Amino acid sequence: MTFDLSGKVALVTGGNGGIGLGMAEAMAQNGADIAVWGTNPDKNAAATEQLEAHGVKAKSYICNVADPAAVNDAMGATLADFGRVDGCFANAGVSGRGAASFLDIDFEEWRRVLSVNLDGVYHTYQAALRHMVERSRNGDAGGRLVAVSSLASVSGAAMSEHYAASKGALNAMTFALAVEFARYGITANAVLPGWIETDMTENAISNEKFSVNVGKRIPARRWGHPNDFGGVAAYLLSDASSYHTGQLLQIDGGYWRF
Repeated sequence: MTFDLSGKVALVTGGNGGIGLGMAEAMAQNGADIAVWGTNPDKNAAATEQLEAHGVKAKSYICNVADPAAVNDAMGATLADFGRVDGCFANAGVSGRGAASFLDIDFEEWRRVLSVNLDGVYHTYQAALRHMVERSRNGDAGGRLVAVSSLASVSGAAMSEHYAASKGALNAMTFALAVEFARYGITANAVLPGWIETDMTENAISNEKFSVNVGKRIPARRWGHPNDFGGVAAYLLSDASSYHTGQLLQIDGGYWRF
């Protein structure tokens, strides 16, 4: 068993920052070529430069995963440039805008969150699976689907029901995909982050009282960092994980168990 990722290509949506970039960098350090999809051209360029410093091929593509046409175009460009995609890391996501109650979440906000967090993964996975299944039928079996879900998917995330619903659906989709596509050597798993220091959680971290109270609930006694997700990403892309599928992997410093 090896964690050498040489010759493998990982696609990371939302890979230009936060958890996505933490995953991408670890995979690049282990030899994988990386395709980054993101909507911010400056962040895309910076991420590509950072990844290329590890001596691998890295390219970025402008893509809003909520737009199926944009996803198909980006997948076509990715395959044209890299020739294959071995791992699809569906990390792109948005947080729910603050609401005082579920009753205050209007339908426009509900759809905004689900269009990226759920529909975006649906579009991305369909495009990736068409390629992976075709490759398998041509004698080159294998593929990795990894969704970035959230602890909100398995806990009572009051006032964030739209976000929780989008991530809970990812878990269910993961289980179904693991069963359906195992025959092609394709695995499907989801990673559930706890409280992680990223741009998405900047407002929470800047609230000193909230940040301190959360920290007391984390047995590891610190908030997580994007690089805490590097090891699990490298493992899931590697051949060592070929029999590991249909699982939810909590990366939370023990928060869920406390």
